[in-house]
Amino acid sequence: METEGSGDLECVRTRLMGEEECRERGDRCKKRDKIQRHRKKSTEHGRGRHWRQKMEASGVKGRGCEAALRVPTMTTLILMRMLTTGLAQSPIPALVPRGFWALPENLTVVEGAPAELQCGVSAPGSVVQWAKDGLLLGPNPRIPGFPRYRLEGDAARGEFHLHIEESDLSDDAEYECQVSRTETGPELVSPRVILSVLVPPKVLQLTPEAGSTVTWVAGQEYKVSCVSGDAKPAPDITFLQSGQTISGISSDVNAGSQEKLFITEATVTVTPQSSDNGQLLVCEGSSPALDAPLKVSITMNVLYPPGPPVIEWPGLDEGHVRAGQNLELLCTARGGNPPATLQWLKNGEPVSTAWGTEHTQVVAQSLLVMTVRPEDHGVRLSCEAHNSVSEGTQERGFTLQVSFPPAAITILGSVSQSENKNVTLSCITKSSRPRVLLRWWLGWRQLQPTEESVMDGQHGGHISMSNLTFLVRREDNGLTLTCEAFSEAFTKETFKKSLTLNVKYPSQKLWIEGPPEGQHLRAGTRVRLVCLAIGGNPEPSLTWYKDSRTVSEPRPPQEPRRVQLGSVEKSGSTFTRELVLITQPSDNQAKFMCKAGQLSASTRLAVQFPPTNLTILANASALRPGDALNLTCVSVSSNPPVNLSWDKEGERLEDMAAPPRKAPFKGSSAARTVLLKMSSRDHGHRVTCRAHSPELRETVSAFYRLNVLYAPEFLGEQVPVVTAVEQGAALLPVLVSANPRPEAFNWTFRGYRLSPAGGPRHRILSGGALQLWNVTRADDGLYQLHCQNSEGTAEALVRLDVHYAPIIRTLQDPTEVNVGGSVDIVCTVDANPVLPEMFSWERLGEEEEEQSLEDTEQVSKGSTGRLQIQNAKLAQAGAYQCIVDNGVAPPARGLVRLVVRFAPQVEHPTPLTKVAAAGDSTTSATLHCRARGVPNIVFTWTKNGNPLDLQDPRYTEHTYHQGVVHSSLLTIANVSAAQDYALFTCTATNPLGSDHTNIQLLSISRPDPPTGLKVLSVTPYSVGLEWKPGFDGGLPQRFQIRYETLGTPGFLYMDVLPLQATSFTLTGLQPSTRYRIWLLASNALGESGLEHKGSQISFTTPGLDQPSGEPNLQLPTDQPPDSMKVSLLPVLFAVGGLLLLSNVSCVGGYLWQRRLQRLAVGISEKTEAGSEEDRARNEYEESQWTVDQDTRSSTVSTTDVEPYYHSMKGFSPQLLPTLEEVSYPQGFTGPEEEAMIAFPGHLYDEVERLYTPLATWGPVYDEVQMAPYEPQWPKDKYEDPRRIYDEVAGDLESLEPDSLPFELRGHLV
Repeated sequence: METEGSGDLECVRTRLMGEEECRERGDRCKKRDKIQRHRKKSTEHGRGRHWRQKMEASGVKGRGCEAALRVPTMTTLILMRMLTTGLAQSPIPALVPRGFWALPENLTVVEGAPAELQCGVSAPGSVVQWAKDGLLLGPNPRIPGFPRYRLEGDAARGEFHLHIEESDLSDDAEYECQVSRTETGPELVSPRVILSVLVPPKVLQLTPEAGSTVTWVAGQEYKVSCVSGDAKPAPDITFLQSGQTISGISSDVNAGSQEKLFITEATVTVTPQSSDNGQLLVCEGSSPALDAPLKVSITMNVLYPPGPPVIEWPGLDEGHVRAGQNLELLCTARGGNPPATLQWLKNGEPVSTAWGTEHTQVVAQSLLVMTVRPEDHGVRLSCEAHNSVSEGTQERGFTLQVSFPPAAITILGSVSQSENKNVTLSCITKSSRPRVLLRWWLGWRQLQPTEESVMDGQHGGHISMSNLTFLVRREDNGLTLTCEAFSEAFTKETFKKSLTLNVKYPSQKLWIEGPPEGQHLRAGTRVRLVCLAIGGNPEPSLTWYKDSRTVSEPRPPQEPRRVQLGSVEKSGSTFTRELVLITQPSDNQAKFMCKAGQLSASTRLAVQFPPTNLTILANASALRPGDALNLTCVSVSSNPPVNLSWDKEGERLEDMAAPPRKAPFKGSSAARTVLLKMSSRDHGHRVTCRAHSPELRETVSAFYRLNVLYAPEFLGEQVPVVTAVEQGAALLPVLVSANPRPEAFNWTFRGYRLSPAGGPRHRILSGGALQLWNVTRADDGLYQLHCQNSEGTAEALVRLDVHYAPIIRTLQDPTEVNVGGSVDIVCTVDANPVLPEMFSWERLGEEEEEQSLEDTEQVSKGSTGRLQIQNAKLAQAGAYQCIVDNGVAPPARGLVRLVVRFAPQVEHPTPLTKVAAAGDSTTSATLHCRARGVPNIVFTWTKNGNPLDLQDPRYTEHTYHQGVVHSSLLTIANVSAAQDYALFTCTATNPLGSDHTNIQLLSISRPDPPTGLKVLSVTPYSVGLEWKPGFDGGLPQRFQIRYETLGTPGFLYMDVLPLQATSFTLTGLQPSTRYRIWLLASNALGESGLEHKGSQISFTTPGLDQPSGEPNLQLPTDQPPDSMKVSLLPVLFAVGGLLLLSNVSCVGGYLWQRRLQRLAVGISEKTEAGSEEDRARNEYEESQWTVDQDTRSSTVSTTDVEPYYHSMKGFSPQLLPTLEEVSYPQGFTGPEEEAMIAFPGHLYDEVERLYTPLATWGPVYDEVQMAPYEPQWPKDKYEDPRRIYDEVAGDLESLEPDSLPFELRGHLV
């Protein structure tokens, strides 16, 4: 912490330093007081702020050293005492003398290193702190505001050393240790010491850039500068060139980027030499803050010229070479940066610019490889060396002296001469250096020249010439005549030119060997002629001639080789040449001659041949039916003569002779004529002329093809009818004959012309046939073809018969008939073809008897099929399927429902149906009346024989129609025992009759006994039972089985589960035992009696060795059989006792609790008495949904829909609930409500089995073939149709058997 009065404490040190020293330092104090002091803001904390405030309140403010001297001693003591409040105090006893026992000293550190200033005091109770450039740092050892500062040492021992971590330039200042005044002594201030922080230079910046390579030219001067980074003190900079210190460095020191930092800039002039190439120029900066000098450098690339080139000559005599010598000259230039560029010059023109460089030795070399030629004589070769810094070109060269022999020797004149004549020849050499001499040789005999001369030649050489004349003889023929050149310069070489002397003389004899003249040769015979000659020079050529023309064998490669001319062959002094030929008509009586010079020999051949050319001449080219044609057959030449004849397609024709003509090849000619009458059938026929040679036994034929122009004609094989299948392809063929070919084939169908270019479904083929794709029944009909050419037109009709699968057009659904009446189910189809047996009928059903078509007759006529039914029965009602198959897939199927109308038949579950309800005017009762009949039934109700007033709001009647089943639900609200306990009669009426049933509404009571108890199956250990439930008394009922073993006292009981079950399997029985069983029904009011015979039965279980089968039954009144042995009674009593004990102990309590629970739950349920429905197959759908607001009655029926025809074999759908078992809201008034109750119609069948619901059937008779997929059947779960009674009691809590409410007990009537 720093205060304005910090200077006051400084001057207090006058007690230690003296007055004069304080005055000397006063000037410095004043300067320091002018320095801008950092003041902390109001957020700083600590007692230092209190201390400053107290000082200001006491009037002590920093005014320099003078103000400090005027501060009274008491004020200073008070100030120090306040400063030490709450801070660390020295525990040194107060009696110890005050003073410094360790003083700080000047210290120098490098930036980043720690520094520590010593301060040891003996001042008990005093506050010690440090001041930095007059700024008090405070007595806190952590020194707030200076995170790198801290006080170290043991304060108890008076150690207050100032420790600074990681010193930096901001720490470079004056420091003093101050001790506050106490009651025992004055304040103490140590001498000021200086902490000097050395800052090393971080970088040296070299120009050119450090680390780079600079390119300099040797001998030139270059400026290099090096600048240091911020440093304290300023660093010293030196330069080293190739390791040697450079003098003449100019250095400047400038202020750095902040106070107390300096920058040194040094510049030097460098003159590089060739020895500096590749060396470093280093800038080195040294400073006390550095352990080692800081260095940066650049690499000097010094350019200097190369040395002179040197040529290595192979041999001692420089410049002298021999023509043809391979000369290799190596030119070398050493030194130079860059290395020398070398090139070879020939008479000043570059000949080679390729060179190589060895950078390690700094050597450049270029190798010149050349073959010396005579023209190189006198050429100057030189090698030049230079680089980019060369001032001129350095060169080394020499002149070539080339010696060369004559390149060739030529002999002028002919060496071929007739015997005994002179031959004159000249021998001339090409230029040579030095000159050569000439001499002649004939065989091994030297000839003397007649004249010799020398001339100047090319390339500084000389030309030598020698002439020779001598007489030739026959024996000199074939000797070698040689001209030889020689010289002392070419002692090891000989140059000569040789020719063979040719002395000419004629042959001695010539003749031909071959077939004798006059021998007949067949044309095509191979004949060999040999020409022979003896002697002669030159060798005789032996030339063959045929009728004065030279024989050769030029021929096209594809023709047979008829003439083979051999070459001249020599055997000793005999020469031969062979001529092999295949005789032909032109060889007949031809002269074959062989010549050898002036000599010749000849022979003639006699060749027999058939007609060389058989030609037919016609008087007309364009023929038409009815024209006359005159044909003449001419045999041009044959040897011997031939006989001519005519035929047409193998039929001999009458002909006549024609005038003869001149025949070539010295043969005979013949001609005959025939006259023909033309028709269209003759077109394309061949008229043949045959020439037969009896002697040669060979016939030559020629034919003339008749070209008769005629209009198109359809052939007899033209197909009149083409059959195709719908959606398939059809081809309407065309068999037409015409010349010329028809220009166009035009097809028309129903007056419309088909495009010749084709269409999406048709194309006219090149032969005129019509191709169709995806044919439909609309394409059936006659197609007219119109053909035309230049001679006329023709037309033909082709019928396309399109077969298509049958489609049902008419099928009346439903078809109705009264019981006992007759009806025809008519099925009309559209099909092609229509077959007599294509109709078949099926009865749809699951069982075989249901699929029977007995009492029906199937009749078909044309496209209509009938199923005739006589004396219709209810069993015949149901679904029938019309199947039509004409052989074109797929067969058509149509579904039709036969509805058999009959009078109403009301269901009578019991002789008197009962419905129970509490008569306390708080509950309601529903009376169910269901009947069967077609057509729809109308229900009426009476009460005790009087018509029921449906206007009474307590009565609501709903009517439902579902197929042949019709239901009427009469709901009585607020049932009163006095008014409503009565006999209600339901009457069902339709146009065919009526029927009725009685329903008794009475009070709730105990259930009636079940009836119809029977045994379904029996095993040694179990028995299967079935029964019909009786009237439940208006409350939920349950069943219990009581059974006993005959002859054994006691009864066993078994509850039937589930509660509403009507069949049960009783287990736990013993084999070969007689049992009696009673079935009890109970509800909340009690149990049914045991007296009813239909609720008890007796039977005997089979033994273990007996198969299970039909039970051995006995009515309850029957006595047991006499075969029952008395000895079994004890066993039966024991078994019965055990069973009784187990049932009572284990099951009794559990069943009693379950009974109570079921009683409470079951009161809210209802049971319905009913009987099984009569089985019939019928359906009727004429009724509609109607709502009558006034009468509060409604009628429900299924809507009329069309069936989708499909097979129903093997189909067994689940039964739908009857309409009265589904609740419907009252007051349906809109179409949406009507849609909600579009009930599927019944195809009535036994046990209320349903077939396809009407709502799932699609359109009835569509022209499109119906898909064979299965219909979507309803998945509603079938409920028991016998439950026709509605709820009669609401939900109640669980009740005890004796706590039945009064309102459920009803009233007695």
